[in-house]
Amino acid sequence: MPFYGRFDHFQQAVESVRAQSDPDWRMVIVDDVYPDLAPGEWACGLGDDRITYIRNQENLGPSRNYRKCVSLMQSEFAVIMGCDDIMLPNFVRRTKELIDEFPDSSIIQCGVSVIDTDGRPILPLADRAKSWYQFRGRGAREYSGPALATSLMRGNWTYFPSLVWRASELRKHGFRVDLDVVQDLAMLAEIVKGGGSLVLDDEVTFNYRRHSASVSAMTGPDGSKFAQERTLFTESSRDFSTMGWTGASLAARIHFTSRMNALSELPAAVRSGNAQGRQALLRHVFGK
Repeated sequence: MPFYGRFDHFQQAVESVRAQSDPDWRMVIVDDVYPDLAPGEWACGLGDDRITYIRNQENLGPSRNYRKCVSLMQSEFAVIMGCDDIMLPNFVRRTKELIDEFPDSSIIQCGVSVIDTDGRPILPLADRAKSWYQFRGRGAREYSGPALATSLMRGNWTYFPSLVWRASELRKHGFRVDLDVVQDLAMLAEIVKGGGSLVLDDEVTFNYRRHSASVSAMTGPDGSKFAQERTLFTESSRDFSTMGWTGASLAARIHFTSRMNALSELPAAVRSGNAQGRQALLRHVFGK
């Protein structure tokens, strides 16, 4: 659990792990030099030997801290949980069932519900869009190859903090430090290109918190996250074309959902008077 955020959300996240119906888990908290020492003191004071607290010597930023988290993984599978999200009591139990059912899978996407800053259920446009692009079906099912690549390039319907990763895949590819906002999609693309599969399940075991203080939300109106997305889509289109995955290459080149997301950020850029952000967003919308 990389940590840098609100104390109360952090407490809720940690306690949600401790409330698992299956107690067979281990958690490492990696504090990225959050200014307030109280959260770390609280975590250390829990007296739970399944929890390890580490405070970085310097602020690493999201991607470098994710890399550190990967280096600390000891299990075959692990999750890089958000420090403001909620793991429902059935998460560990259900995850272990899915690993047993799909032992060769690289990634597991559990069922996710979305909550706001105060923990109330919400379904904003971004999450409705995710549901449009997610594979249809019932129960647990496994996807890989061109079909999975095409689907993810059309719209990344996964929720990074809830994904269960095969640790060896994360170590093999490494999170990109030049993509602080879309490093999850970059990692997914690398794993899929390498032959990895993703298991999608319906059983809801995770609450994803969506709020205005997230990195993605803060880098939307200024256009910076879309510059990163454009880099990733350009590279992915080229790679998929080389592999003969024509549909995935086309989806990456068009990146329609990303463009529409940029369009939705335009009003905020206009209201803030951010001319540079407005130009960056328009450039992304029209593919310039």
